[in-house]
Amino acid sequence: MANDKIVELTTENFDSEIQNSEQPVLVDFWAEWCGPCRMVGPILDEIADEMEGKVRIAKVNVDHNQELAIKYGVQGIPAFALFKNGEVADRMVGAAPKANFESFIERNL
Repeated sequence: MANDKIVELTTENFDSEIQNSEQPVLVDFWAEWCGPCRMVGPILDEIADEMEGKVRIAKVNVDHNQELAIKYGVQGIPAFALFKNGEVADRMVGAAPKANFESFIERNL
């Protein structure tokens, strides 16, 4: 990952990172082989910088953490879940322009 503000989540740290976050967390369920996932990466890097203090950005590689993908009902990637107070507040599926991510986050803050 290019941005040190983006947290890599695994089955081992997922619950602690989500539950202990004072900010909402946008989780990107992705895979290395997924073209649309790679297209979204730079957008999330920008959002992590621009919205620091408002929202945390995290990524789950579904190939390495299939249990999390199953637990959160991920059927297609990229898929995004916004967690507030440890619970899923909203979901979004598919690659989208930066403005879509910004409005998705803003309406859930």
